[in-house]
Amino acid sequence: MVHEAGPAIGRRSILGAAIPATALLFAGGVVRARPARAQSGDANPSVPGELRLPAPTGPHPIGTTTLYLVDRSRTDPWEPIAVREMMITVYYPARGVAGRTVAAQLPDAAAREFAIAGPLSHPQLPSTGVDWAATRTHSYIDAPAQTTRRPVLLYSPGGGDPRGMGTGLAEELASRGYVVVTMDHPGDAAVVEFPVDPAGRDRVRWTVFRFDPRNDPTIADTMIDTRIADTKFVLDQVAVLAAGGNPDPTGRPLPADLHRVLDPRRVGVFGHSAGGTTAAETMAEDRRVAAAINLEGYLDHPPRVPGQVGELYPIARDGADRPLLLIDTDGFPEHAVLERSWSALLDHSGHPIPRRRMRSSAHSVFTDYAAIAPQLVASGRMTAADRDTLVGAIAPTRSIPTVRRHVHGFFARHLPTR
Repeated sequence: MVHEAGPAIGRRSILGAAIPATALLFAGGVVRARPARAQSGDANPSVPGELRLPAPTGPHPIGTTTLYLVDRSRTDPWEPIAVREMMITVYYPARGVAGRTVAAQLPDAAAREFAIAGPLSHPQLPSTGVDWAATRTHSYIDAPAQTTRRPVLLYSPGGGDPRGMGTGLAEELASRGYVVVTMDHPGDAAVVEFPVDPAGRDRVRWTVFRFDPRNDPTIADTMIDTRIADTKFVLDQVAVLAAGGNPDPTGRPLPADLHRVLDPRRVGVFGHSAGGTTAAETMAEDRRVAAAINLEGYLDHPPRVPGQVGELYPIARDGADRPLLLIDTDGFPEHAVLERSWSALLDHSGHPIPRRRMRSSAHSVFTDYAAIAPQLVASGRMTAADRDTLVGAIAPTRSIPTVRRHVHGFFARHLPTR
């Protein structure tokens, strides 16, 4: 089954034009109205001691660069935009980092607006008191790349999450010899900051979601269809980069030797939640993907009629013919729903599909919230109960190495760096 992005879904067709913007936050739906934006001069005292991401453990220094991409063959499904725009960040083994600047986890404007948008996706996050722009990564902007070709891994975040919340795992893999491309899915991600201002959207684009998209089958299907099309498009752009081209229409200079470090013949995809669905189903549809990891993502469509079961995605209906890893948590509240599609995948695959479970963990333990939430608790910005809901009671000294071990171990086996 080939997924194509569906027609634009407007606020009027989903909710009706008469619902006040403030009510949309509680009624649910796809909406373009949003709360008041954060202003650069607003008082926003940071957590004492800026939030820190876990250091990567591999032997390679890490370079990073951000690209703006435009797919002119598609229109945007969420906003009246005539093309499909994307932002990606590339993490790669660097040849040297002397004199280079360390990158931020989130770009400045997106970080300011994430202070408001983030708690809409994750109510456990504090609505004040965190300077999200202050968090530094361990990657150096536009550092020259190594010249040995490396496997390329694409990362699709969970629904409502910006790509920056997958930084820790991306850096770990890059430090171990992989090129990692993290993708934002605009209109889906909480906030996406662009370098240009075309008509139809703001410089920082907000998510259109105000409830779990799986509560509406049309929205859920459009979300996953769009993500799969996004991922295939990014794979096309990886090939352009590897051939020495620059797919960024702004003409922004690329890091030295970036094209030499990319191997488009060795590709994996991994993702969290909706990103896990995307990773698994993209592998089913695109032979360029050699291996995939699903971090607690459904493999079925939501039911069209309440109380019934939804149609399985082809990856679950037909089984996987290439390596696929499933990882879930013991704190996920929708285990019964998840289990149906995962069991179908296991039953229909012609070879064993490894499955792992994270103990004392919750759904966002696969993201940077595993490191961030305990720091927010320690600073008094988050309750222990909210931490447990977001990532579980597991300590980051256990959760982060465990996720890294599972993900790196799987790709090291099926896509070795050589």
